[in-house]
Amino acid sequence: MKLTGVAANSYFRQPDPSHTALLIFGADPMRVADKRQEVINALVGPQGEEEMRLTRISAADLRKDPALLDDAIKAQGFFPGHRVAFVEDATDGLSKVIAAAFADWQAGDAQVVITAGSLTAKSTLRKVVEGHSNAVSIGLYDDPPTMADVEQALRDAGIPVPERDVMDALMALANSLEPGDFRQTIEKTSLYKRGDDSPLSVEDITANAPQSAEVDVDDILDVVTTGQADQLGPLLRNLYAQGVTPVALSIGAMRHFRRLHVVASDPGGPAAGVGRLRPPVFGPRRDKVVRQASHWGRDRLERALTALTDVDLQLRSASNAPQNAAMERVLIRLAMLARR
Repeated sequence: MKLTGVAANSYFRQPDPSHTALLIFGADPMRVADKRQEVINALVGPQGEEEMRLTRISAADLRKDPALLDDAIKAQGFFPGHRVAFVEDATDGLSKVIAAAFADWQAGDAQVVITAGSLTAKSTLRKVVEGHSNAVSIGLYDDPPTMADVEQALRDAGIPVPERDVMDALMALANSLEPGDFRQTIEKTSLYKRGDDSPLSVEDITANAPQSAEVDVDDILDVVTTGQADQLGPLLRNLYAQGVTPVALSIGAMRHFRRLHVVASDPGGPAAGVGRLRPPVFGPRRDKVVRQASHWGRDRLERALTALTDVDLQLRSASNAPQNAAMERVLIRLAMLARR
């Protein structure tokens, strides 16, 4: 049996202990490991491994000794409770071994949890599990988390579902982090809010989100829009050292200044214009966009867009002029323009 969508997410939280086996597969090892840990904790509890009710078997060991899985399924421990035999990083080459173990499985035996990498629809391992009358297969793909996924993560951590702007911030964070990193951020936020009954805020999320030591395009644009020309040189060197090209920086700068121009041109003023941006911005970033658009004004933003368009055409032309220097020169001009 194959589960997808809501049914799959529900199964991870409340797996059926009467099933013979569960196969979790996907291209992202962290995503697979995260869901596997959730399932095993639900089946054997936090003390399962200490009480020897969880047996771990690597794919390499199982290939060398196919009897390991049968032994783990049939073994009886000293502690009462549900037992799990966990096969890690399985491949199609273990299909026959796993199928034979399924054939000998009886009620009361250890439940089998199997993890694997990316498996195609023709995978023999998938066919063994999905074709079994009492086994479940769940594939994990690189789909972005839904609002329901984030809300469930909050509930699991004991955090009340917050207001919409805070949920927007969490959604953006969930889409930018690896699943395990996002889960750790939620857990850290839960500890941070312990004893604090105030609603979850964007500031709470920002305080607990991972902080990157790397320079990104937004760091450069913050320096430019606030007129800090003296800081541009070191930041640009770090950005280029990370592999960002002048063309990519130009595209990012054009996008940002176009957004500011839209906000500054709104008849209702920047505060009204920021609400019409798509995709929307929120929290401290929203306030920053309003501040920058108000400070620059429509006329200066149009001059900035003209300068950026000129340098973008130069970067994409057959010119032999140094691209790094051309991009740095226009950014310095814009930073000086921000001071006027």
